[in-house]
Amino acid sequence: MADYDYDLFVIGAGSGGVRAARLTALDGKKVAVAEEYRVGGTCVIRGCVPKKFMVMASEISHALEIAEGYGWSFDNAKFDWPTFLEAKDVEIARLSGIYAANLGKAGVELVHGRAVLKDAHTVEIVGKDRTINAEKILIATGGRPWKPDELPGIEHAITSEEAFHLPELPKRILIAGGGYIAVEFAGIFAGLGVETTLIYRGPNILRGFDDDVRAHLAGEIEKRGIKVILGCQHEKIEKTDTGLVNHLENGMKLETDVVMFATGRIPYVKDLGLESAGVELNEAGAIKVDPYSRTTADNIWAIGDVTDRMNLTPVAIREAVAFHQTVYRDNPQHFDYEAVATAVFSQPPVGVVGLSEAEARRSCSNGVDVYVTRFRPMKYAFTGSDERVLMKLVVDADSQRVVGVHIVGPDSPEMIQLAAIAVKAGLTKAQWDATCAVHPTMAEELVTLKEKQSGATSAG
Repeated sequence: MADYDYDLFVIGAGSGGVRAARLTALDGKKVAVAEEYRVGGTCVIRGCVPKKFMVMASEISHALEIAEGYGWSFDNAKFDWPTFLEAKDVEIARLSGIYAANLGKAGVELVHGRAVLKDAHTVEIVGKDRTINAEKILIATGGRPWKPDELPGIEHAITSEEAFHLPELPKRILIAGGGYIAVEFAGIFAGLGVETTLIYRGPNILRGFDDDVRAHLAGEIEKRGIKVILGCQHEKIEKTDTGLVNHLENGMKLETDVVMFATGRIPYVKDLGLESAGVELNEAGAIKVDPYSRTTADNIWAIGDVTDRMNLTPVAIREAVAFHQTVYRDNPQHFDYEAVATAVFSQPPVGVVGLSEAEARRSCSNGVDVYVTRFRPMKYAFTGSDERVLMKLVVDADSQRVVGVHIVGPDSPEMIQLAAIAVKAGLTKAQWDATCAVHPTMAEELVTLKEKQSGATSAG
């Protein structure tokens, strides 16, 4: 048997890589993790966590508007960007430190540096004059933002990663994109008082979501002051003395202080040395893996966004657990990607689990029953706001299982986590209806929906 430096070497100290390393080390294996930037990965350092802090900061302006309707008054309320950035960075540093400390407590060696594969068992730490070999290797390098490099003037644009560290809050911003990141940052900047425009080349935002959700959210974010331009994209970006001029395909010219591209993320595989190790990519440029996360090299696995299966932090963590059970516990497991709940922290937010209506119509052989409600939240009763909540249940007409839940409105991410339990368990509409409502809440609408949407049930 070959003598290796480590039983497992993990490339990437994000949520998935850290979990896999810790579990394996706690089993008594010799484990190391290489990280070229900061421990915590996309979620902790430049994704979910700092973004959620920004969302919460930006929501306060809306909360102040609501408060005035309830009799509160606020004199000279203002937001200070540098103060927020400092508080955010201190907390991110604390969380990153906890991740690093937990690795140490588990007995994992943390290697600071970029790891590049030299062959199937060997990695080189770039610039550190260090070569390491390991019996097994796990790649968990995540993803990075994508920008259209061929677009004239693209060098003047930023991505979400730079948005977390802007030296000053702009007065005007244009965000290109229509997915999670684009609509979330549109809400953030608008809530912080920035004149915000969202441009997307498709017919509506949030491609892949239920059509009612897409249409409803597009209307609601416009009520928050966000200008939405659909079916259009950039021709070029021109830098002038007064700002950045966005030349659009429809002939429009919009001048802003910042242009942010949120047009997708791609697996971070550049210069990783995959070919040297026999690790192949799929057609989308992600690492090719089998259901158990094994790559085309027998002793190398990959998890998380670098595999482009379902790019969510909790999924990467579950893939890490399945990897550990399969490889080190002789208990083959693979993650079940069906009925995974997700949230979009737009303003208002979105919570979704299961199938959209269109997906259900394709998969339910005898059609679907659809239940939809739209209403003004009780919180807005004194404000004169016309903002509305959307709730939608999609039900298999044959089995009466609830196969999709879609919510747009306050607290929808919290509601969808619990709704996901029912969907995952395969509960029927009758079982939802048998659950007594909690009153007065928005969530009670999920168990009191009685009227089918007209013409909802149909085959195919």
